[in-house]
Amino acid sequence: MDEESITQVLEQYAAAVFGKDVDALLALYDDDVRVFDLWDVWSHQGADPWRESVAGWFASVGDERVGVDFDDVQTLVTEDLATVHAIITYRDIGPDDVEQDSMQNRLTWVLGRRDGDWKIVHEHTSAPVNGETFKVNLQRY
Repeated sequence: MDEESITQVLEQYAAAVFGKDVDALLALYDDDVRVFDLWDVWSHQGADPWRESVAGWFASVGDERVGVDFDDVQTLVTEDLATVHAIITYRDIGPDDVEQDSMQNRLTWVLGRRDGDWKIVHEHTSAPVNGETFKVNLQRY
């Protein structure tokens, strides 16, 4: 996996989220993916539970769309395994194409080569918790 391949995965992820395309998004993931998501469920094991979660997320935004930006992307690549970690920003975009709100997460992906293609085999998103208020900080300062 080279820098161009990583960029393609990031761009495909952003396009699938913006288009609320569950199939395109899930095509980036291995069937046996394990996801540690920031929201609701402790972990998702396998593509089917992750598909259900993603479909619920996309349905919850209604007429809005979600823009995705990646910052501070760093990678480590071997022949059949790659890690990607970055800061990801999700932007709520209203029907009038105006940004309504945004939030940031820390993102780590582990990608494995599957039949010649790179697939996300593990995803972990997180955000720091304020030690005094116990509130999650969804904006990087």
